[in-house]
Amino acid sequence: MRLNMKNYSWDNLFMEIFATCSERYRAGTRDLGELYSAGDLAFLSSIGYKPREFFDFIEDHVEEGAPNPMSAVLIASARRDFFLVEQNGQASKKEVAPDELPPRDAELEGMRWLPRIITKARAKLRGELHPDIMYACGGDRNFLSIHDIHPADFLRFIWAAGDNNAKIADYVRQSPS
Repeated sequence: MRLNMKNYSWDNLFMEIFATCSERYRAGTRDLGELYSAGDLAFLSSIGYKPREFFDFIEDHVEEGAPNPMSAVLIASARRDFFLVEQNGQASKKEVAPDELPPRDAELEGMRWLPRIITKARAKLRGELHPDIMYACGGDRNFLSIHDIHPADFLRFIWAAGDNNAKIADYVRQSPS
């Protein structure tokens, strides 16, 4: 039963919900109220996920083929760990609005998009993304692909680096791109 989520197998439940919601999306369901069961919503809340951010992954997966289900669970794992370890399972009440993001052409140490993706990654970890913002959107995936960094690895590095943007820039620069 979905309401009895176990820590050991949370990833299996995530993948099950991802597959079910992908099928519902392919069948034409776009309304968040119809996409999820009550158990799905309880599970997402238990890992610090908002229904809209999960929907964005489903939509991009079905429409664009990315992120794939494994990448989605790895990204969710980073968020879930941050939620449970740093936030003690308590959702943030803050929300980062689209106009708070650095512009798409903003640069950090000569790397375009880096300030934007850093801001989005920090908000993703804290569960503070506005419904109109997606971490690992097409632009983020392009940036990370160019630098050969998996979106989940980037999240974990952001967590480890804290507020040290220079350390993040060095990490990106040293990636094997």
